[in-house]
Amino acid sequence: MRPFLAQLGMELRLSLRRGENLLVTIVVPLTLLVFFAALNIAGPLEFLVPGLLALAVMSTGMVSLGIATAYERYYGVLTRLIGSPLPPSSLLLAKTGATLAVEVVQVVLLVGVASLVYGWRPTGSPGLALLALLVGSLTFAGIGLLMAGTLRAETTLALANGLYLLFLLLGGFVLPLEHLPIALAAVSRVLPAAAFADAVRGALQGGPFWEPLALLAAWGVVALGLAARTFKPE
Repeated sequence: MRPFLAQLGMELRLSLRRGENLLVTIVVPLTLLVFFAALNIAGPLEFLVPGLLALAVMSTGMVSLGIATAYERYYGVLTRLIGSPLPPSSLLLAKTGATLAVEVVQVVLLVGVASLVYGWRPTGSPGLALLALLVGSLTFAGIGLLMAGTLRAETTLALANGLYLLFLLLGGFVLPLEHLPIALAAVSRVLPAAAFADAVRGALQGGPFWEPLALLAAWGVVALGLAARTFKPE
């Protein structure tokens, strides 16, 4: 337990030191909330807030965890950690715990600002929303680790940020997919980003939930399975 707690503390400190990651994971979703809520151009808060919760969690799992792990692999940190007395399971749990801790902060901040400043209240099930956020976290962590464990660090950096922008535009996080051309909207609906946003939104609005959650989980199984099979520590 002590090695795990020590590694967890280190992972959390490293997360706080990565200013560029904090910008993507915390500042950007909050800025989008304030911007779109003030201008009222992205639909009601009932649509906007669930989408931004999904966007924040996606950015932590795919961008922050993926890029950080890629550079740890590049600099040989993972090889040294795996060769240390720290069990690999404790390393994995520590990274998972640090990721979840950041996501809790994201959710608390977004829900707090939306509730206290704009008067937003969920009308569905917060419990189902937490389930969707957990499944989404695992799915996009799998995508991030898949890139980090198979590609060069520079490639992971570019691809993770590129996918973030792509999913931001095509994921239905801040604007409904109905605003897209029909063919592009149809493709977007089968991507994990749109499934994630739809699942969180369905949970908090009392709308369709299990179908997008099942699609999201399927993406997660594939991503985590491929990451586990192909990940190389060096």
